[in-house]
Amino acid sequence: MIWVVILGITKALKLEKHGFEIKPYSLTYKNSQVQLVLTRILGRTRRGIRVFADVSVVAGFIMMGFGFWFLIDNITKFFDRPAEFSELTVLIPGVTLTSSSSILYFLLSIPIVLVIHEGAHGIVATLEKIRIKTGGFAIFIAMFAGFVEPDDEEFNKSKKISKLRVIGAGATSNVIFALALGALLLTNPFFAIILPEPIRSGFYETPQGVNVLGVMSGGGAEKAGIQVNDIITSINGIPIITPVDFAKIKLIPGQTVKVSALRNGISSEYQVDVMPSPDDPKKGLIGITRDNSVSYKPVLHFIEWNNPAISMFLLWLWMISFFIGIINMLPLPILDGGKFIHSIIDKKLSDVMVNRTMWAIYAFTFALFGLNIALSYLKSGWFTI
Repeated sequence: MIWVVILGITKALKLEKHGFEIKPYSLTYKNSQVQLVLTRILGRTRRGIRVFADVSVVAGFIMMGFGFWFLIDNITKFFDRPAEFSELTVLIPGVTLTSSSSILYFLLSIPIVLVIHEGAHGIVATLEKIRIKTGGFAIFIAMFAGFVEPDDEEFNKSKKISKLRVIGAGATSNVIFALALGALLLTNPFFAIILPEPIRSGFYETPQGVNVLGVMSGGGAEKAGIQVNDIITSINGIPIITPVDFAKIKLIPGQTVKVSALRNGISSEYQVDVMPSPDDPKKGLIGITRDNSVSYKPVLHFIEWNNPAISMFLLWLWMISFFIGIINMLPLPILDGGKFIHSIIDKKLSDVMVNRTMWAIYAFTFALFGLNIALSYLKSGWFTI
């Protein structure tokens, strides 16, 4: 309904005459004066932008290498250390993003990340004296994107180092933004959930486990001897530090699991029979009510985070900015990483060899990425947030 209203207003005001392009499912605005704005910004920050542009070339290689290392290392974890395997999915509102809060945080984060990304491309292109034909934004139903459109002919004629600076600038800006936001979020207990060790233990006091608030009458936990205020520390050898860790364990009704818990500082082990959930008989429960609050305590505690919605939005913004930066530098056809590699090998090989080399790299990257998603599906089924 909102989309119909937007299109109706655009038509009524005849905004097509002012750079708007209207289609049934999209609204695009283009402005040819974007380079004037970028030139003014550049005039005040030229030295800093020059340093940033040079850093972007080095950062491009580092991010691409990190992306490959993560994908390969994650595959080995699936077979060697399954508990450490990181599940990957493609974020699609309504498909893999199913909760209203996740969709909202995603839709609010994407415009910010893309404006930073495309703005960095544009300002470095201006620094390298590559003309920007247009810039603007596009709305596709509920998705928003900013963009700059360099002159293809001038870009292709520019020096190789200039191309690498322009291409690497977008992803580098996203990662720098994520690092700055991450430094702020180190004061937030929610941020600890997604931080890897040893970074997490350096900035947060690690909780002992998850507190038991209640025990179901006649359930497996009660029969095994687990009591209220016990602290669950592991299930079947898998560490339980926060409520999120329970998602790592697949409980099957009828099986018996080994639960480790602390009581008055003393650790004990319990053999707990898994019972079927009243809501879903295929889902297993150990028969407790747990404390679902995040119990990490930041060492740097100078900001009071009293609004969970703001915390979660900033967490999503950090996550999307960081991973868009890293993933965008993977060598795939539509991503900056593909253009980055193409600019390096172009003119060093024949056109035929360049194309063959690029498609071989694309195939290898697709295989790694696809295998990670397939293994995620094998581990937990269709992954949704």
